[in-house]
Amino acid sequence: MAEPISKSKRRKSSLAGVVLLALVVIALAAVVLMPAALRDSYLISAERHHRVWLASTGQALPGTPDLTRLDQRLAENGMSLGTPILMRVFKREFELELFMLKDGRYDLFATYPICKWSGRLGPKIKTGDHQAPEGFYTVDKTALNPNSRWHRSFNLGFPNAYDRAHGRTGSFLMVHGGCGSVGCYAMTDPVITEIWNIVTRALDGGQKRFQVQVFPFRMTDQNLASYQGEPSAGFWRDLKAGYDHFEKDRLPPTVGVCDKRYVFTSGAITRDVTGPVTATCAAGNTTAATD
Repeated sequence: MAEPISKSKRRKSSLAGVVLLALVVIALAAVVLMPAALRDSYLISAERHHRVWLASTGQALPGTPDLTRLDQRLAENGMSLGTPILMRVFKREFELELFMLKDGRYDLFATYPICKWSGRLGPKIKTGDHQAPEGFYTVDKTALNPNSRWHRSFNLGFPNAYDRAHGRTGSFLMVHGGCGSVGCYAMTDPVITEIWNIVTRALDGGQKRFQVQVFPFRMTDQNLASYQGEPSAGFWRDLKAGYDHFEKDRLPPTVGVCDKRYVFTSGAITRDVTGPVTATCAAGNTTAATD
């Protein structure tokens, strides 16, 4: 027969439980009260490790579409391979969105989980900083690498005109397969295979280049307000202007650089889905941002 637990032991056990709960509450409160950038750095690091572990064990990342049903998913959305595309990347959310042109506007076809990106929230500044870039980029056939050591890859085109205007350096910043990253966006091999299929068919179908918009997070007013004290806050506000144009029109904004800042024109004005990016500048020194 089991010996009954003494009142003293019960009290100690109860006290230990209360202490543990208090420590958990304090830890959670500390995370909640952290500045947004510091809090997100902890959460991003934890998420990064979790995704690498999932990939290393052969598990699909949460949110991965059914890659075996590409044709059916296209048909269900009234879309087809070979039509123009556009992509958006959100670092904090670990997501890559792929849009396809439908009835004169770009509709979301799929959201793919990003397995890994390196660095922190904020733009890439120089070679060796391990930062994944942020900004507006365009990709054409010359950027494709079917024989990448990461299965498949395409070059984002960093540095673009905006990056060069700020003296930023770096090269071979890619979206690729696998789950390793030194300044790139790694998607796993199965996911990049589907993306590659869609990309190559779009470029073979007549689209000269497609736009890739890379953001630190969903560009809501609330998110921006939580980062207003960060060094990149001004840069992120400029990116939001382009983000807002696309949210409103569902057409890629034209993108340029004026006085070292991004400038955007609504895609609804130009309706140019494949041509070069341009913009106007009162100072007369505009250059294409993504040439």
